[in-house]
Formats: sequence, structure tokens, C-alpha cells
Amino acid sequence: MSEPADGRAGLPQLRTIGDYQFGDGAGAALFPPEESLTIKRTTSGRPQQIHAETGRIVSFGTDGRFTLGLEGGRRLDAALAHPAYRVVVDDESEPFVRDEKNVFAKFVCEVGDEIRPGDEVLIVHERGELLAVGTAQLDAEAIRDFETGMAVTVREGAPAET
Repeated sequence: MSEPADGRAGLPQLRTIGDYQFGDGAGAALFPPEESLTIKRTTSGRPQQIHAETGRIVSFGTDGRFTLGLEGGRRLDAALAHPAYRVVVDDESEPFVRDEKNVFAKFVCEVGDEIRPGDEVLIVHERGELLAVGTAQLDAEAIRDFETGMAVTVREGAPAET
């Protein structure tokens, strides 16, 4: 069941959730009022996925939190101040992350201070390019301190631009 979103279809509430989960302004960045979006709903009417013409922005979990799609990652990358909700890696990790391999703590160059386990994060190259989106497995301090262990479970990688 899909319907075009027109503001009456729950987008104001979804923007509020985006602001709560990622910080002030994130909701408007994910779901701009002037853009035509599609909300896929469950049979009970609960929002399940929000899509733009360019791809999936987010999925809305039963826990009330968003799971980022690559398009949602692109939107947050443009809207959030660096390094908020970002895990930064270098050239060594780039091809693996793009190929949806997980990020290990020892390969992380920088991490946003607010990151906690279970948070949705952007994995970016140190030159600023979005490589993937995923879920943090450790908090920011642990990611900085640990020499072993998985930092981020990668969900969707961005293909290399040729």
C-alpha cells in the first residue's frame, strides 16, 4: 500500500522524529516540505518506508526509530555539521565499506561524539565523501579507544563514482 505524501500523511510527525533522532533540522533535511515523497505503509497504516524519486530515504522501525537508506544518508550528510553522526575512514577501508563490509574500530580516523551503540550513522571518507550508512555497534569513546572490534555494521554502500 503506497500513497503520495502531502503533509497530511504523517510527514510532520516523521520530521519531528528525524529531529529527535539526528538533531535539529534533520527532519526537514530528510523530508523537505516541497518534495513529493512516497510513504509505504503496513496494512495497519503505520509508516514503513519513505521513498523519494532518488531512492529509499528511511525505513521506520517498530521501535519508533529510523533506519537510514543511502538517500537518507546523503540528505543528512548535506545537512548535519561535521562530524555529527559520522564515522570517518581512510583510503584503506573505502573499497570494503563501499562493498558493504563492516567498519572495524582500528580503521576509524574520526567519530562524532554523540554516537551511541544502535545509532544510525554515516560512514564517510576523510575527504568528505559518503561511502555507506549503517548502525553503530560501539559508542564514540569506545570506537576511538579500541584497537579491535566492529564499530559499525554497514547496511548499504555507495557505489564508487566513475
